[in-house]
Amino acid sequence: MPPVFAHGRLRLYLLKLLDEAPRHGYEVIRLLEERFEGLYAPSAGTVYPRLAKLETEGLVTHATEGGRKVYSITEAGRAELADRSGELADLELEIRDSVTELAAEIRDDVRGAAGDLRREMRAAASASATQVQDESWQAAKEELRKARQDWKEQARRAKDESRRAREEAQQARRQAKEAQDRAREEVQRIAGQLQDQLAKSGGVLGSLAGAWLGGSGGSAAGQSGPSGSPAGSERSSGAAPTAAAPADGTGWAGDLEPTADPARDLDRLLDRFRDEVRDAARDHGVTPARLAEARAHLAAAASRLNGTLSTP
Repeated sequence: MPPVFAHGRLRLYLLKLLDEAPRHGYEVIRLLEERFEGLYAPSAGTVYPRLAKLETEGLVTHATEGGRKVYSITEAGRAELADRSGELADLELEIRDSVTELAAEIRDDVRGAAGDLRREMRAAASASATQVQDESWQAAKEELRKARQDWKEQARRAKDESRRAREEAQQARRQAKEAQDRAREEVQRIAGQLQDQLAKSGGVLGSLAGAWLGGSGGSAAGQSGPSGSPAGSERSSGAAPTAAAPADGTGWAGDLEPTADPARDLDRLLDRFRDEVRDAARDHGVTPARLAEARAHLAAAASRLNGTLSTP
């Protein structure tokens, strides 16, 4: 029989069950058995080590109630569950297929048993000179009838489970799409807040922000800092000039391959931007004059970013 869960999928399904409600280990085993309509039940040696590993990774936690460990999912576990929502939808389909395969194996076993019973009855009738007693014949027919009835019942349950799995997979896909839409809206909201905060407070990020956006922020900073003094006085005191990136942005972060998700690509660009600014501040230091010039650069960069993200 092929494995019911592919590698890593039981771990994902345990997170799903704990996201529904806190549960102890034997309750998780019982729910999995019900999920497979009694055709499969994982052992305690399969479930408990995986729960312990999830707790080690910080994805679940436990509390002792009545002498038993009750496991609950953490925020980190919910985050992983949201990130793998597409895999969860596929897992529901895999479970449906596993139930179908198990039902098929049971059907084959029932058919094989019925065939063996027929052959044994024929062999007994041929080997014996006497006829099979009516009571024995009726008992054999009853056994065969029960076997057929059990197979039909298991096939019906497998069909119902397949239908439920298909509906749950469709719902999971809808939820995954809604989660992606919410994430995209959240990125846009955070970008707007970032613009407002940077425009108000400024910071050492400004010089790199101006270079990244084509240097428009540099012209503003070159005129004067917040106190009205020319920004060039800082460079005359020994500050290294910042090299401007190409205006179309093709030179900066060119090693980051784009994905199918623009919101995720924006997060990666912001991460790269933050890392380069921190490196520059650590390597060259921050002086009051550089801070004033960076503030002007960053205000211009935030304004351009907000305009770009707000364009329909």
